[in-house]
Amino acid sequence: MIDPYHFANPILTTIFNRRSVRNFDEMPIPQNIKDLIITGAMRAPTAGNMMLYSILEVDSQEIKTALAKTCDNQPFIATSPFILLFLADYQKWYDYFEFCNVKEMCSRLELQYNDPKESNLLMCFVDAVIAAQNAVITAESQGIRSCYIGDIMEHYETHRDLFQLPKYAFPAAMVCFGYPKHPEPLGQITKRFEKNLIFHKNSYAPWSLSRIREFHADITTTRKIPTKYSELKNVGQYIYKFKSGAEFSKEMNRSVKEMLKNWR
Repeated sequence: MIDPYHFANPILTTIFNRRSVRNFDEMPIPQNIKDLIITGAMRAPTAGNMMLYSILEVDSQEIKTALAKTCDNQPFIATSPFILLFLADYQKWYDYFEFCNVKEMCSRLELQYNDPKESNLLMCFVDAVIAAQNAVITAESQGIRSCYIGDIMEHYETHRDLFQLPKYAFPAAMVCFGYPKHPEPLGQITKRFEKNLIFHKNSYAPWSLSRIREFHADITTTRKIPTKYSELKNVGQYIYKFKSGAEFSKEMNRSVKEMLKNWR
């Protein structure tokens, strides 16, 4: 049986051994490595080669400190050596279409002109997240670890003003990068679900009761409920309470709804 975590291929070794790190060394990342990470991001696949994203480096300590609070109170953000914000960005194309008199062209050719819609936003999100993952893998190849910050989607109005974002740009993901303070031995990675719980062929296969029970038995052995939460009866209740049903999740939902008003 092939051990996927010890491939001779360095690219696969990088991918299979990647894990999130939040405890970074204070050593700064050289500018040439930062440039390499950004270049790696920009080589990501993109819809129609439109590159429907923008990358914003956050190096202001004042802004980092603010983000450590607005992104669900995560202090390590304030001390991260290198932070990249990936924006789902249709604004630049909207502005370019204005410059190119696209509305006039549509009128002349009797075509319908549309302002950016939800479908455009989703394409921008896809582009931005693919670029972010390319940056993460590029960084990993240089011994630099990372952590995604999905909480950047919260507090839309605050982050919009903080970064002076235009109408059609929204934070899709933020990534903190740095050299690990305590390098983990190869293979010390977070367990993922079994393939048969994730992979489908030709059509979607809803989880049967037996599959749900299999998943429940598996996740119960790997994710433990802290003893102080004795009112929670199983892992599903624990994950819902602290993820899907948590206050930060409610704020993210409110924030995204507010942002979507621009795209309708």
